[in-house]
Amino acid sequence: MKRTHHCNELRLGQAGEEVSLSGWVHSCRDLGGVIFIDVRDREGRTQLVFDPQETDANLVGIASKLHSESVITVSGKVRQRPDETENTRIATGQIEVVVDALVVDNRAEVLPFQIDDPETAAKVNEELRLQYRYVDLRRPEIMRNMQLRSKVATATRVFMEEEGFLEVETPTLFKSTPEGAREFLVPSRVSPGEFYALPQSPQQFKQILMCSGVDKYFQLARCYRDEDLRADRQPEFTQVDIEMSFVEREDIYGLIEGYLKRVWKVALDIDIPTPFPRVPYHEVMDRWGIDKPDTRFEMEIVDLTENFVSSEFKVFSGAIASGGVVKALNAKGYACVTQGQMEAMTETAKSFGAKGLAFIKVENGEWKSPIVKFFSDAEKAALEDKLGIEEGDLILFAADEWLNACEILGKIRLYAAGKLKDLGKLEMAEGQFNFLWVVDFPLLAFDKEMNRWYSSHHPFTSPVVDDIPNLTSDPKSVRGQHYDIVVNGVELGGGSIRIHQPDLQKTVFEEVLQLSSEVTQARFGYMLEAFKYGCPPHGGIALGFDRLIALLCGAESIRDVVAFPKTAKGSCLMTDSPAGVEPRQLKDLHIDVKVAKKAE
Repeated sequence: MKRTHHCNELRLGQAGEEVSLSGWVHSCRDLGGVIFIDVRDREGRTQLVFDPQETDANLVGIASKLHSESVITVSGKVRQRPDETENTRIATGQIEVVVDALVVDNRAEVLPFQIDDPETAAKVNEELRLQYRYVDLRRPEIMRNMQLRSKVATATRVFMEEEGFLEVETPTLFKSTPEGAREFLVPSRVSPGEFYALPQSPQQFKQILMCSGVDKYFQLARCYRDEDLRADRQPEFTQVDIEMSFVEREDIYGLIEGYLKRVWKVALDIDIPTPFPRVPYHEVMDRWGIDKPDTRFEMEIVDLTENFVSSEFKVFSGAIASGGVVKALNAKGYACVTQGQMEAMTETAKSFGAKGLAFIKVENGEWKSPIVKFFSDAEKAALEDKLGIEEGDLILFAADEWLNACEILGKIRLYAAGKLKDLGKLEMAEGQFNFLWVVDFPLLAFDKEMNRWYSSHHPFTSPVVDDIPNLTSDPKSVRGQHYDIVVNGVELGGGSIRIHQPDLQKTVFEEVLQLSSEVTQARFGYMLEAFKYGCPPHGGIALGFDRLIALLCGAESIRDVVAFPKTAKGSCLMTDSPAGVEPRQLKDLHIDVKVAKKAE
């Protein structure tokens, strides 16, 4: 038998037709000798009926003994389900197939975990799910994620084709450039003692493509970073990688807004409004305390520095005298905070070097706090005016140098919002997507331990033209032509206008980042050489494809939108990798392993 339809295809209009279906036994029910089986494939489910009055008794007996996830092919006649037995939860719920032939393609053993009930399956230990990923992928929820991922990948290629881009594959065996994240190294057999690196991004290749006249490049690029993993990170990941010649920042913004508008329409049938707000980095940190803000709720940070310059509360006035700031936020309705939650927020403040966390609880018409006694009437009035203080509010303060104060309250803002949401005191509408561009980042940041400047984004980012004269004299003041696209507190991607002048790029490498001319030549000599032969102005961006799909699917972890993800320790439980290799392989690669082998 060859299947004629998939398992989500049959409708009432096909009643009376003879059909064949193939798939997995999703569930099996015996109702007084009549066997009902839901057969499932990646598209959906159809109910099969094995009725002794209409189906051969041997087939009924075989069907009654099938385990879930056995693979079968059946043929039979489509009929309308009897009254009051329709299943409105599935698209094929008005019909069933009365089976007259059955082939058991593969009998499944008892599963390591059940997948027919979504709530039960969701509670299964994740390590067990990853060990048996081929079973886990059969869950309709995960399969829908895979289908949406494929759909968005296709929409990406169609959109880029319409916009005149060429899809170009760049190498995945590259050279090590250890200025960024930790790399995966690949030993060379033919060049003893030398290594390739798996690329963290195609950054340098796509810039070379601009030198080559490609003009508009894109790629669904596979990238690798050997770093500690989180819910939104994997050691290997995919990004939508884009580069364009003869563009300015607004050209990139317009392209990506059009792309995301297309993706949201294709994936969720949602029309997202464009253009997105463009908010400078300094303002973003001032208002939300994090460079990827979630703007679906208010609770913005307020600056109180001018109000506490001469305060009797020396923690505030002392911080200001040292060049710092005083900032606060109002967690409305959170005066009910528990002692444990207060301690958690205090530990957050201490992790940034603060000695503690000043607060005011507003309960029963009273401001409860050990610091209120130090405040003048004018200071209290300023707090009330700027923070809109009401009964039940919790006011939280940070007094520190500007960036620290912003980041402390940024972390606490997100923590408080999560708790208020759990309490039903903060609403974020389902299906609400708040996009914004974060722009005008500092080009450089200072590493106190290394006593040198490093690139906030990467060393190929072009400074804002007006700031170029300050590169060596006042690096802190230099803004980069760097931009991030953010939605609901998730950084979807980032990019920049690039340096295309060899002299300026060399200055950044050697005079600003303090790389020796020998190191610059060894790592980036070929790029500087390419720039000498006619490199156009260019810029680009990379969007995290896995993060994008997780956002569209409403998944908490990108592991739920990647077919074969790694664990938090970077291992694949299904294939038991990474694993040891044969001594002969190591000998061919001129490698001597000194770490003891794991016990078998």
